[in-house]
Amino acid sequence: MPMFKAAFSIVILATWSWQLLIAAPMTQSDREHLVAHLQMTASWLPDEVAALSPAQLNFRSAPGKWTVAEVVQHLVISEPNYWKLFHDGIAHPPQTLDHKASDADVLWYGIDRTRHDKTPAKQDPQGQSVNISDALASYGRLHSTMLEYAKSTGDDLRAHTVPEWGVDAYQCLLEISTHEQRHILQIREIKAEPTFPKH
Repeated sequence: MPMFKAAFSIVILATWSWQLLIAAPMTQSDREHLVAHLQMTASWLPDEVAALSPAQLNFRSAPGKWTVAEVVQHLVISEPNYWKLFHDGIAHPPQTLDHKASDADVLWYGIDRTRHDKTPAKQDPQGQSVNISDALASYGRLHSTMLEYAKSTGDDLRAHTVPEWGVDAYQCLLEISTHEQRHILQIREIKAEPTFPKH
């Protein structure tokens, strides 16, 4: 029995050591940048939206354009899918992409509002009835989960990839936040419309 316990301990130690060799945590710099971006979007969206009146939330500048409420609802619809995509990437063995975006590309995506991609139908919020308090609460719960993960994970996010986006897992999580950023900027554009309600 003592020999069995010793052998078992050796196996556990060897497995643990092997996992350490293949999985390194994020660098401190990567973690700080990711956490800072997630913290920024976590507070920025409610700041832009929470005080708006129903008329302002539901203002549509032109047919086919989204309202502020619909922009928030789009995040509520899309982000659980993106979070799942991230976890799918982490679940697969480490790999290298032939063509991968740079961190600068991912950050620029959050800023460059000249680029407009067509939203998949299942993530299009137009015509949905939106309770803004419920939508912000739903957004906040998932965002808090992502932020806590970014603060504490020991996963090697650079080693895993999300081929659908052409990024590594670190960049995928960052891009979820930059996706929020570009839609927050969209909300600002709506609010800057000359016919946007004053109250």
